[in-house]
Amino acid sequence: MPQTTPEPPPKQPWENGWTPDTSRAPGTRRLWLAGALALATIVACATAIAVMDNSSDAPSRASGLPSSSVAETPPGLISFATPSTTGVTTSAGKSGPSSAQTITSPAPSPRDSATGGTEPSKSPTSHASSPSDPKPSATYRSVRSVNYPDRYWHVSGDYVKLDPVNSASARQNATFKVVKGLADSSCYSFATHDGTYLRHRSFLLRSERNDGSSLFKQDATFCPRPSSYAGAVMLESVNYPGRFLRHQNFQLKLDPFQNGDLYRADSAFRFVAGLT
Repeated sequence: MPQTTPEPPPKQPWENGWTPDTSRAPGTRRLWLAGALALATIVACATAIAVMDNSSDAPSRASGLPSSSVAETPPGLISFATPSTTGVTTSAGKSGPSSAQTITSPAPSPRDSATGGTEPSKSPTSHASSPSDPKPSATYRSVRSVNYPDRYWHVSGDYVKLDPVNSASARQNATFKVVKGLADSSCYSFATHDGTYLRHRSFLLRSERNDGSSLFKQDATFCPRPSSYAGAVMLESVNYPGRFLRHQNFQLKLDPFQNGDLYRADSAFRFVAGLT
């Protein structure tokens, strides 16, 4: 077999006379290139920012007016610079009514009664100062029904009924001395011409002598409440809150409040000048 002679190995650098340059650190050229690129980037960014600032300030300088921080606020964001003075509304329930509103007293608030209905508020009203209402001092008045204007409170026997008045004696028995309430001076009591008082007993209105007891004073005291009829009042028992005087079958009685038209009409009365 022929024998192959292996090729001589290539000569090493030192055999060619070349030696590495050890006068500088490896990678210095790359560091210089990276630094130059970073510097160029910073200069370019600074130049762009300066150009943008000059262009944004140009309209403001041209108009001679300072830019408004409020106007530059995007919609939907809250600005804490200068609050706007236009379009401000005031909530009447929190900050008080506006100057264009008229403050009126609220309608009487109803409350639940024993029958599940509502009854007028017990807040004081101005009905006592009305010319057609009695004063809480000694005043002679007759009491007329709203839905039966030809009938008046009338003492018939021991009870008070709603009757037409056709005689002198009937007019006398239909005229009462309205005084301050025996149990509450802000309410009313009704005295007859013969010195008795109107009181409720078994929830029926009747005429009886004052026995001086606390029960009698309470039974004979009725407080005026607002009515849905102009110039009329409802009369609430002082010791049975929620029960009002009303007529039923022309009999005066004390009934729990009912939220109905018939009840409101039957329990509404107007005070007129005494019939005698």
